[in-house]
Amino acid sequence: MNIRLIYRLDRFLRGGDNLPFLEQGWPACRFTEPNENFAHQHQDVRVENGVQFGDLPEFVDFDYVARVAGVNAAWMWSASQAPGLPQDVTIDTSVLTNDTKIDWTHGDDSSLAGYEVVWRPTINPFWTHAIPVGDVETATIDLSKDNVVFGVRSVSHDGLRSPAVFPFPA
Repeated sequence: MNIRLIYRLDRFLRGGDNLPFLEQGWPACRFTEPNENFAHQHQDVRVENGVQFGDLPEFVDFDYVARVAGVNAAWMWSASQAPGLPQDVTIDTSVLTNDTKIDWTHGDDSSLAGYEVVWRPTINPFWTHAIPVGDVETATIDLSKDNVVFGVRSVSHDGLRSPAVFPFPA
């Protein structure tokens, strides 16, 4: 299954089941068919001029739904094997400097081997660099906090990684 990330809250003029999760602060994503048939979405069930409208079972692509379930299951397995997210991640903004100091609270997960600081240029949607910093609670990176986006992720003894957590200014 090919997956394409769309960096937008949701599609125009309609929302998804992901929104209530996002509103409560949970990570969420939505799966949509890229070639949507608008007659079968967000429509009252009816027939007009011989055209069937509405979200009905005969219009569901069950093979696609099964592939979505498989992607979700793979992500859940992977996420459950990785150590927990770094907590209380902050970036020191108290001093003007070209270095970046990031702090976090050390986790107590038995699979935790250490942490990585990740970063990317502000124009990139994906992390482009990872710096292993070890089993510590702070790292100073020789890179300006003004020019990139930083994150911190946990790494297990098996090399599995948590999602990165963005630091808040401190």
